[in-house]
Amino acid sequence: MDKKVVVFTSTTCPHCVTAKEYLAQKGVEYEEKNVQSDVSARKELMAKGIMAVPVIKIGDEMIVGVDKAKIDSLLD
Repeated sequence: MDKKVVVFTSTTCPHCVTAKEYLAQKGVEYEEKNVQSDVSARKELMAKGIMAVPVIKIGDEMIVGVDKAKIDSLLD
């Protein structure tokens, strides 16, 4: 898989843990950006009108939440 995967998270988000665990189970390498500690990551999401985490960015696609079917389709 040659698409870059980035997971936007926050420290207290249980769904973020689920998202990271799901990607790890699939053997997907990803970069994590914590919006609480990374101002540029927070601004990147806000510029797209996204105010929630987790957000999984696969290539140029953004998935808000843990939509496993969409994640799988974008990774294939």
